[in-house]
Amino acid sequence: MADDQQAPPGVPHSIFELSAFNPVARDNPHPLLKSLRDGCPVMRDEPNKTWLLSRYKDVRDTVNDRTFVRHPSNAEAGSITSRLVDETGDNRRTSILFLDDPDHARIRQPLAKAFYARINRMRPEIEAMIDEIIDAAPMSGEFDLMAEIAVPLPVLVIARILGVDEARLADFREWSEGVILSLNPLRTPEENERMMTGAAALDEYFSQLMIERRAAPKDDLVSDMVQLQARGEANVEDDEVRLNLQALLVGGNLTTTDLIGNGIWLLLTHPQQAEALRAHPDLAAQAVEEVLRYEAPVSLTSRILAEDRAVAGCPMKASQPVWMSLAAANRDPDAFEEPEAFDITRKRTGHVAFGGGPHICIGAPLARIEARHVYLKLLERYPNMRLPEQTLEWRALPFFRGLERLVVAV
Repeated sequence: MADDQQAPPGVPHSIFELSAFNPVARDNPHPLLKSLRDGCPVMRDEPNKTWLLSRYKDVRDTVNDRTFVRHPSNAEAGSITSRLVDETGDNRRTSILFLDDPDHARIRQPLAKAFYARINRMRPEIEAMIDEIIDAAPMSGEFDLMAEIAVPLPVLVIARILGVDEARLADFREWSEGVILSLNPLRTPEENERMMTGAAALDEYFSQLMIERRAAPKDDLVSDMVQLQARGEANVEDDEVRLNLQALLVGGNLTTTDLIGNGIWLLLTHPQQAEALRAHPDLAAQAVEEVLRYEAPVSLTSRILAEDRAVAGCPMKASQPVWMSLAAANRDPDAFEEPEAFDITRKRTGHVAFGGGPHICIGAPLARIEARHVYLKLLERYPNMRLPEQTLEWRALPFFRGLERLVVAV
């Protein structure tokens, strides 16, 4: 396939046609993704200077291929990926989300070790926090599940893990909403200002918190990381610790909010599945995986070619970005039997909702713990929970999939 080959008529021609920028795709991207996967599974979006993969095998092979690079400064000038980096292209201002080895492994390994150890120790406390928030929700009538549970819960959990001031949860959510705009390559001037304001506020907060934890350690992840530094067990600079703790705060609450909201929406629109989970709580882990496969919070991910080579059977060039539709791959009939059916009782091939390879989502274990407990707790507390008549509004942030509101009747 040549660089200038376009998608055939009737198939999306641009990556943005498949994103929340397109109102049709925002409401339901899956028919468009199916037409792309069937009609042009390796698409060249020349105006945005990127490739887009949509078949499961191609996506899985690419996310797991360590020969690709990740940092946007490696991408072709003018490409959608190059717009994700700040004007200086300074790698020092980049979290592990975009770092390449050896820096990626140097930072991620001690961070992941400390993070996973803390999650394992705190699991009973995490589940107790979930119980507390759900128990405080209304027992009757109608309420917005996003505002009452899905939004406040993940930010409380990640705040407790990190050890940040829980009196400032509203600030952390606001700053996180600003920082996540860095993943929008078409930011408006107002969104750019909001992004920089959020990043500066988080920088200042975590800088002070690290100073405090060095002077008086507590039982939290910030203390864990500064102590690893002090013992020489983590070759990580202060700026790198600060950036990645911030990334955990941002990613740990926004995408988990969507995993909760999407999951409850799916269970309530598929009442037989909700009843199956009520009757068989041991299906909870499988239910989370099916939600991730069917309506994941993150729709796309990307890599960058380090050299000229063929990808998915097409010749491509060094520095060209390769974007992958996780949502399209997760409904590929070549990988999943009856992929359009939401069925928590069926064990399926592993999805790619968390990406793969060295950049697989670091927060995946925590998201799974939270979603599993939330689904079970909500179905237990509200045996008659249903969705009243409403018009669903999906968030307009490109490459993400989540509800603004979800009114439930209990």
